Amino acid sequence: MNSKLRKDAETIVRSAVNAVLPEEAVRKALAGKSFPGRVILLAVGKAAPRMALAALDVLPVPPDAGLVISKYGHFPEDMRGLRCIEAGHPVPDDSSVAAAEAALALTGDLRETDTVLFLLSGGGSALFEKPLIPLDELQDVTNQLLACGADIVEINTIRKRLSGVKGGRFAAHCAPARVEAVILSDILGDPLDMIASGPVSPDSATCEDAQRIAGKYALRITPEAEALLREETPKVLDNVEAQVVGSVRELCRAAETTCRNLGYEPVFLTDMLSCEAREAGRFLASILRSHDADGRKLAFLAGGETVVHLTGKGKGGRNQELALAACEGLRGMRNAAVISVGSDGTDGPTDAAGGYSDGDSFDELKAAGLNLHEVLLENDTYNALKAVDALIVTGPTGTNVNDIAVALLTTEE
Repeated sequence: MNSKLRKDAETIVRSAVNAVLPEEAVRKALAGKSFPGRVILLAVGKAAPRMALAALDVLPVPPDAGLVISKYGHFPEDMRGLRCIEAGHPVPDDSSVAAAEAALALTGDLRETDTVLFLLSGGGSALFEKPLIPLDELQDVTNQLLACGADIVEINTIRKRLSGVKGGRFAAHCAPARVEAVILSDILGDPLDMIASGPVSPDSATCEDAQRIAGKYALRITPEAEALLREETPKVLDNVEAQVVGSVRELCRAAETTCRNLGYEPVFLTDMLSCEAREAGRFLASILRSHDADGRKLAFLAGGETVVHLTGKGKGGRNQELALAACEGLRGMRNAAVISVGSDGTDGPTDAAGGYSDGDSFDELKAAGLNLHEVLLENDTYNALKAVDALIVTGPTGTNVNDIAVALLTTEE
């Protein structure tokens, strides 16, 4: 393993994530604002704890009540008296249902002069749920969508119609109170109605869209779920004001700055990466090989969210799969590396944020008795990367603005 490249790669992604932590974004969004009547603070998502604490710092008076809903293990020790509920992700669990019930109860008797300060980030689709079908059926549908390679917009189009709090339904529940929404985007293009399945946003997707997606992936669903896919969601909400305060584009721009500081010439490829994770990894490796003779120190940046088709029963995530898939194309290159991480610090159902590979990784896997193609077929990238000390582990970061992949090419071996 090239320790210098590994150090540079980790420095770039860690500094980029630190630059898009939600505190400053929330403070800017709420600066100078005051609200008449009661204020109910509700924060939902992987970044919810840090967003909620930032709101407490800037609000002119404390909220009348507060509830924070996030993923297991994502809460700091001191939440300053706010009620906190941990719940399941990426598949909703009983705690997700309890969290939604608590939020609905907290906002069940609001007046027109009241305000719900709704701080939303990615992960909310699973963490905040009132299923309109049995929970085990909703879990099964979610698992089917995750396994078949559906993208997040397709997944959330289905989720909205099977939920009593998504697709604008939570905002409708809060009426006549005003909803002031501050949103961190984890979806390409920042579509408000798709982030966390849009609990306070009018739904742009239609019943026809939902039925088409169900047919595209041959989802196994009950007649009751089929009927819900034919029910329309709110298309107009006049009690909501929403603003997006963070996105993957800012993550990529922050990475560009660090690349320059380290002497690399950054090349911004996209902030809308959306394809198979392993194909993205192979593509980035091919870019590095194509520029190998340029004699320049380059950093290629790609932000977005890839997908994984599950063909095996191994352990891993899309960022780990992207990084590992690059290693065959990098084989033998002493001056090239690929790193990919999730900005939230978790990648799939693992404790890793992502993975790293360079020109030595393919042979290191082989020396460890692992066959790259078999690993990818089994989707067992976590254990393979762990075997060659190539997992990137950051712990929960407190933000969630998609993923970033960086392909580095240096002039030094």
